[in-house]
Amino acid sequence: MFLRMDGILIDSEKKKVKSLNPAALAITYLTGGAAVCLTVVCIPFLSPALRRICLPYVPATTKQVENVLTALSTRSRSGKCVDLGSGDGRIVVAAARSGFISHGVEINPFLVLYSRIAAFKAGVSHLTKFYSCDLWKTSLMPYKNIIIFGVDEMMGELELKMAKELKSGSQVIACRFPLPNKTSSCTIGSGINQVWIYNY
Repeated sequence: MFLRMDGILIDSEKKKVKSLNPAALAITYLTGGAAVCLTVVCIPFLSPALRRICLPYVPATTKQVENVLTALSTRSRSGKCVDLGSGDGRIVVAAARSGFISHGVEINPFLVLYSRIAAFKAGVSHLTKFYSCDLWKTSLMPYKNIIIFGVDEMMGELELKMAKELKSGSQVIACRFPLPNKTSSCTIGSGINQVWIYNY
């Protein structure tokens, strides 16, 4: 009788599965697939918040880009630029338009891909490179112009890294927050658009 009951239950479950509406199955699969895709896309944007020092993606304003370009305007085009935490690549592209060989370092692979497309559309892909890597593991030695849109908590540690790696004649352009222990040679702009220029 137990086996017979199992057989009846199994048969009734098979009938239920067969009677499911194909449209309902399609909606279920689409919803599950969309949830997985959304998770995959969001992880690179949310993971920086889980790091010891959170460096969120905040796009540079038009005025910030202008101030960075003003800071670069006195520099030789022979010196490479690097934007640490380059986000969507707008600073790198703007510097390349001004004639600099410009690199971007960004941990989010989706933003790196977006930046490469933006550089191609702007016609400056031959002057730009974008790397999907951690800025703390990036050597600053090849660069004469370093741009950083950092957060207050990271600037002290970044200052130590720069003191070890930068060559004489290098310039650092710090946006939003200054280096805590080094005196800037000048500043451009004010408020959130202010940039601090440091000569090494």
